[in-house]
Amino acid sequence: MVKQISLDAWQIQHLKDLLEKGSKIVEKTNKPIVLYRQTLEEEDDSYQEIVCTLTKGYVIEQMVTSGGILVPSFHQQFVFSIEEYPDELMRKSKDRFLQMIDFLDEQLK
Repeated sequence: MVKQISLDAWQIQHLKDLLEKGSKIVEKTNKPIVLYRQTLEEEDDSYQEIVCTLTKGYVIEQMVTSGGILVPSFHQQFVFSIEEYPDELMRKSKDRFLQMIDFLDEQLK
């Protein structure tokens, strides 16, 4: 009997595979990959944004405030293993999930 896999399960596994591949590149180059940046607030020359990076084995989401006369500061930081991040991202935003797959497919060719 052939096993059926849902599209979501396949996409989650595909993103895990892409993140693992990217993590190996980060390990070789010693440079994290910025997966996305999302500006939350802008005021004058300062802004608050979420920066998501791929490091060796982990995905890190940080809320950063910087610009203008403000010294950059981190308000929140979430660290996810490569295994758990795709499920977390799927729960947060299906659109961002699909954008990340497209981004990594393009970057890791």
